[in-house]
Amino acid sequence: MALFDDEFYSTRVSRRSKRHVMSGGRDASFRSFQEPVRRGQSTVRVVVISAVTSAVTISAIMGGLFLYHDHYSGAATASSLLPIQQTSGNPYDNIVQVAQQVRPAVVSIVNYQDGKEPDISKLDESALGSGVIFRKDGGTAYIVTNNHVISGADEVDAVLNDGTMLKAKVVGADFISDIAVLSVDGKDIDQIAAIGNSDQLRPGETVLAIGNPLGFNGTMTSGIVSYDNRLIPVSLNQDGNYDWEQNVIQTDAAINEGNSGGALVNMRGQLIGINTMKISDTGVEGLGFAIPINEVMQNVQQLLEHGKISRPYLGVYSIDLDNESAYRSYDEDDNSDAPQLRLPDDVTKGAVVLEVSGPAKDAGLKVNDVIVQLDGQKIGSTLELRKYLYDKKQIGDSIKITYYREGKKDTAIATLQDAPERK
Repeated sequence: MALFDDEFYSTRVSRRSKRHVMSGGRDASFRSFQEPVRRGQSTVRVVVISAVTSAVTISAIMGGLFLYHDHYSGAATASSLLPIQQTSGNPYDNIVQVAQQVRPAVVSIVNYQDGKEPDISKLDESALGSGVIFRKDGGTAYIVTNNHVISGADEVDAVLNDGTMLKAKVVGADFISDIAVLSVDGKDIDQIAAIGNSDQLRPGETVLAIGNPLGFNGTMTSGIVSYDNRLIPVSLNQDGNYDWEQNVIQTDAAINEGNSGGALVNMRGQLIGINTMKISDTGVEGLGFAIPINEVMQNVQQLLEHGKISRPYLGVYSIDLDNESAYRSYDEDDNSDAPQLRLPDDVTKGAVVLEVSGPAKDAGLKVNDVIVQLDGQKIGSTLELRKYLYDKKQIGDSIKITYYREGKKDTAIATLQDAPERK
């Protein structure tokens, strides 16, 4: 099974089904309700994005809780952002206060495609997600969410905790980091989230996950930080090839379809992560993940300034040489006219080029070339190729590519370009 059934992340990577219209795969099998929602001054009927709060169970006793507001939250300070005062010796009362402070800053995101509103009777969970209001500047409020929540949208709405529906504009989105920023009219916004410091997280620390799972907005679940800095291999193209690593906070707080883009907060009421995925394989429980807020805000700043995150682009789509699919087209059909790799016996790792364009094509690379080095550094996989480009190179840099073509070793020089926007 995939994570969130959208195969964006999975422990078992498979090719994307053509029936996936966006991030979701199967129809949701949950009961839908309706209630009035305000869009401006008019009243409309939409999917219940109703507030259903799950039970919150915590095993650690917290001390005094304080909520602070830093520069990421923008110029305007919401009146509700006040320090949380401990009113009794009962730690559960403090949890309630944290929830009351943060919950209004978490919104539901509705993704409309093909110019149509979601069919309430056949609503796919992919049409719903979560977001967090993190800044208010003048009359505009800004929301951070996951890129896969708004991917493919013709129109996006944000639904506040009180049911107010606002038209949202995509300010910027990034496929690699899975982060997107939206803007909405801020006149109805009274609460924004305080930004914490994910570098200060400790394993065992209590956290709350707040979001819109299965359309039930405002849902809260609790857990602990299981691991504060976990690298998860991911398949960005969902092609059977791990080609990126996502740094995440691991938690056992329940995260489900629709929680993507929602808030992971600590017991000071600070946003310390954006919920993004869970492991949903059979027999797996308590493995949820959030992107650390320090990493999120670095990407958010670039999206606010430029609308995208610029990265160097080589122009190759590849598969790992040690992936069984790399040889399938050659081994299964003895009569195939496809060129043979004919690699030396000692070449067992590399990136097999399946498609070539842009700088790589201009440099003379072709399909079935096997890239083994970049600037003299060994490249054993597509993941290593991508990480070298993003970590070591800049747009406009030259890069030396060492590759094998039908058994013969050769080199090429390419000039990296700005990555084109994904369609």
